[in-house]
Amino acid sequence: MLLKRDLLEQIKAGEVDLVFRRWSKPTVKAGGTLKTKVGILAIKAIDDMNPDDVTEAEARRAGFSDVAAFRRWLDTMKPGHLFQRIEIGYLGEA
Repeated sequence: MLLKRDLLEQIKAGEVDLVFRRWSKPTVKAGGTLKTKVGILAIKAIDDMNPDDVTEAEARRAGFSDVAAFRRWLDTMKPGHLFQRIEIGYLGEA
C-alpha cells in the first residue's frame, strides 16, 4: 500500500487513523505492519464497504475536510472492485 509522505506524517502525528483503498486485491492484512519512510505502521482492522457509505466523521479521520473532498480523491484512484476501510496507527521508527 503506497501512502504519500504528507499522509504518512499525518498518521505519525496521530491526525489520521483511517485510510481508504480501492483495489483488485488487498496488499495488507489486519494485524500486520507496514514499513514506511516515517516508520512502522500497524494495520489494525480492514473492512469491506461501499464508498457511498463513507461518513463525514470517517472522511475527517482519513484526512479529508469532508465527504465531498473524499469523493474528489476517490475519482482520481485507479479502478478496482474491492473498496476497503483500513484502520491504521503509528508504531514507531523502523
